[in-house]
Amino acid sequence: MRTAPAINWLAKLRHFLQVMAFALMVATLQYAFMPERPYGPPLVYSLLIATLTWAVIDLGRDLFPSAAETGWPKGYAGLALVLAGIVIGYLVGTTLADAVCRYFQWYPPGTGQTTSELRSSILITALAGVVGSFYFYAVNKGAYLQRKMAEARHQANEARLKLLESQLEPHMLFNTLANLRALIGTDPARATAMLDRLNDYLRATLTASRTDAVSGRHTLADEFARLRDYLELMAVRMGPRLRYTLELPEALSAQPVPPLLLQPLVENCIRHGLEPSLQGGEIRVAARQGAAGLELEVSDTGVGCRPTPEPGFGLSQVRERIATAYAGQAHMDWHSQPGSGTCARLTLPLHTP
Repeated sequence: MRTAPAINWLAKLRHFLQVMAFALMVATLQYAFMPERPYGPPLVYSLLIATLTWAVIDLGRDLFPSAAETGWPKGYAGLALVLAGIVIGYLVGTTLADAVCRYFQWYPPGTGQTTSELRSSILITALAGVVGSFYFYAVNKGAYLQRKMAEARHQANEARLKLLESQLEPHMLFNTLANLRALIGTDPARATAMLDRLNDYLRATLTASRTDAVSGRHTLADEFARLRDYLELMAVRMGPRLRYTLELPEALSAQPVPPLLLQPLVENCIRHGLEPSLQGGEIRVAARQGAAGLELEVSDTGVGCRPTPEPGFGLSQVRERIATAYAGQAHMDWHSQPGSGTCARLTLPLHTP
């Protein structure tokens, strides 16, 4: 059984206040053209006619099936509702306004509107009703189009993030398989251990990806868990040359982030910082709440390098992903010097539940 949508009474009140402002404007214009007459009658007529016309149209349209893009009744029902609102608003509003004007004796006994004034009153009511209805129709349609544009942008960003993520996973896998191939000829036992770790890592990553797809949420705790699995995999190949520290405060563990956001930075630390060094080094991944938001830092004590005009695959991917996910609200700082290691710091908006 289909239930009727809930009525947005706040929107109704906003529409009513807008109609009242429009009615005041109409009454003021009438008085400006006929200053010899009192201001009370046109004000009363305008407010009562406008109120009843608004009530019939704005409240009545919820009784009919409405189009999603406008919120107005479909087909001829919408046109009939506007015409009914104008006619009922004019007839009932005029009757009530006549009674009010006679009660306050704004018109001399036995007098009323002349034929020309009656025609003007009907014309003003018709024009005001049509203009007001078209205004609210256009506003509703504009709001609908804005919502659709926002949804389209969100879906495009989601698709772009998925594309970037799909590029990251093969890149990491190819690098790992290349390392595994090198180990097979030199140290079969470590190659076997690394293959077992790779199986565990892929199984954990696949399970986590499915969970993220269902929940639509990937947290810092999930991201750090994947980093730990990946670093354990790399530790099989590098042995004691690879040391790492993961620092995630409990208060930040539920912060949402794009999946595999930090892994390219960790891969860069291993490939360009620790592997070229005979002594290896340490990788440190830390999360903290800073003055500008959520700060994520990936650093190493490796050989470092000179900044290049063209960033590598990992840095480019991270920059594109935060630009897509956060629309200019996030940025990355990257520093490296020969012999001094490398540090990449991401500043992201802090999510508040």
